[in-house]
Amino acid sequence: MTDEQVARINELYHKSKTPEGLTDAEKAEQTKLRQEYLMAIRKNMRQTLDNTVVEYPDGTVKNLKEVGIKYAEIKYTSD
Repeated sequence: MTDEQVARINELYHKSKTPEGLTDAEKAEQTKLRQEYLMAIRKNMRQTLDNTVVEYPDGTVKNLKEVGIKYAEIKYTSD
């Protein structure tokens, strides 16, 4: 996803909030761009998780896949 595509998503969003709104073609473009954006985020997250390791108290380090944790089971907490 390029910066221009993200800028276009934002442009379409702001236009949708105006009284004139979006044309049907712009709505279709917005939907397509949003789907591409979500795919890019998911791909980035998967790459991040694929490169995540778990370090145990005994010092051993294992890749997240080796640990057997499924992505859907991961709980995000803030410390």
